[in-house]
Amino acid sequence: MTAPKENQTTRRRAPGMSPEQRRKMIIQTAIPLITEYGAAVTTAKIARAAGIGEGTIFRVFADKDELLQACIAEALSPEHAVRELDAIDVSQPLPDRLAEAAEALQAHISRMGAIMGSLGHRGGKHPGTVRGAGRNESTTRIRAALAELLEPDKATLRRPPEQIAALFFGLLFTQPHTEDQPDLTPQELVEVFLHGAVSGSAE
Repeated sequence: MTAPKENQTTRRRAPGMSPEQRRKMIIQTAIPLITEYGAAVTTAKIARAAGIGEGTIFRVFADKDELLQACIAEALSPEHAVRELDAIDVSQPLPDRLAEAAEALQAHISRMGAIMGSLGHRGGKHPGTVRGAGRNESTTRIRAALAELLEPDKATLRRPPEQIAALFFGLLFTQPHTEDQPDLTPQELVEVFLHGAVSGSAE
């Protein structure tokens, strides 16, 4: 029976996909595996998870190191986070906007930490310097998107939206984690950020 073999061949060739689309598909498949196995993950394992032949990977990536570089760049890229920030409804009250922003950025930070931690502490060769946009550029773009969320309330802010955005972004990145206390929810974090550590009932 030849039908199963033909179906497998069709699946492996991924007809209709451009090289760039194939690169993106492979990267999205590889990131969770890198998070789990670190740089020791094999291209064969990535190919199986993507449903393609291993050779397909090397038609769009020169080698495994280039694939790892692309995965790191994707994990560190601000694109996804900026899109989520831009999609937040600015007609909502400021606390609700910031809570959505906090949730999106915490997910972004978690993705970055997972893949970098895996590559930094597990077996295999670390791919080295990340190509593409640098950290400063990524931070600038995210802060700008946060400032846009703050703009409707500019008149009520004690400092310019850009400065408030930088403070909020810094708080998210430096939020402490303690073993005996649960992490703050996005809503709790925003409440402390906007209203301070002292409760309204305190004198």
